Amino acid sequence: MKQLLIFDLDGTLLNTLADLANSTNHALQSLGYPTHEPQLYRQLVGNGIQKLFERALPEGEKSAANVLRMKKAFIPYYHAHNTEQTRPYPGICSLLETLQNRSIQLAVASNKYQEATTKLIAHFFPHIRFTAVFGQREGIPVKPDPAVVHEIFHLSGVAAAGTLFVGDSAVDMLTAAHAGVQACGVTWGFRPRAELEAMHPAYLVDRVEALADILTPLTPQP
Repeated sequence: MKQLLIFDLDGTLLNTLADLANSTNHALQSLGYPTHEPQLYRQLVGNGIQKLFERALPEGEKSAANVLRMKKAFIPYYHAHNTEQTRPYPGICSLLETLQNRSIQLAVASNKYQEATTKLIAHFFPHIRFTAVFGQREGIPVKPDPAVVHEIFHLSGVAAAGTLFVGDSAVDMLTAAHAGVQACGVTWGFRPRAELEAMHPAYLVDRVEALADILTPLTPQP
């Protein structure tokens, strides 16, 4: 059976929190709004930048116009600084190489906007041949809508029964459920373990190395 692993990006493959926090705080400050402690951004990210800006703005200031102003301030700054403190989680590069050597297809499905998603993947994983690298794109609903997973199915030629979706948040676990694929929650990311446990994923791992140990071929859930 052909096999496919679809990875979330932020909090799963890459620790992007510091650069996201710094860039969002830059946008807030440039518009005269108060900034947030970096660790708070663990709770603000995960649903795309529009939702990030809405959550970061003060109460009473969460208008569509202000979200657009935030975007205009954030995008150029983040593009210039998004590799400064971002790093792959320890063991991720070796894991991807191991999976690639096992002829498992690899893909990325992120709610980060597309330009940043492709830039970060190319920068940090230049030797990995991803079947698809998808971020937030115009006209495509964000996770947990399963549209991006269905698109990856089409490109990979792998069915749901041969697919595992790996992520660090309830959004990722819901995406897997909506797409009818097994989910693997990872606890080294931005969300607490309890959030993942509440979603009852097929797998829950605390170490990157454990992902390579998950039995294959993947078996369909009942």
